[in-house]
Amino acid sequence: MAPLQPDIDRLPFDLVQDLGQVELVVFDFDGVFTDNLVYVSQDGVESVVCWRSDGLGISKIKKLGMPVWVISTEKNHVVEARCRKLEIDFVKGCDDKLAALKSLTKRYGCSLHNVVYTGNDINDTACLEAVGIPIVVEDSHPEVIPKARYVTLNSGGQGAVREVCDLIVSAINRKNME
Repeated sequence: MAPLQPDIDRLPFDLVQDLGQVELVVFDFDGVFTDNLVYVSQDGVESVVCWRSDGLGISKIKKLGMPVWVISTEKNHVVEARCRKLEIDFVKGCDDKLAALKSLTKRYGCSLHNVVYTGNDINDTACLEAVGIPIVVEDSHPEVIPKARYVTLNSGGQGAVREVCDLIVSAINRKNME
């Protein structure tokens, strides 16, 4: 099934304006890049499923010269493997996501107001509350949905990352045409 595509013209004007000013894009991993399921083989090896076209969305963001990061509490090597494949930076096994996020804003000299953070669960709350453009995926935990300025049409692991990337690119392109 193809992921749903939002109509940028139907989004609130201020959200589109802010998306056009993005300087840093940060994602959680489990439940955002994945469908929040983990498959465990009989020998204890874990695996997850990711949406392949998310990589195309990531590449569109990177072509704009914008940094893309994953901050995850997950310690499994699957985070590292997927991020390396997509050629994006990551922090895994992170106990304090907000501290990691603030460190990234200092590194890139950007304001938290110009950061998109996409999450799905309560361990993303502090980051969602801190950034200017908090986004959650469609199937997020109910407690974090009110924290978001945008809820994706697609579930985690089902094109949500691509949707976020496409929205950012559309908003930046719109701003550049003004």
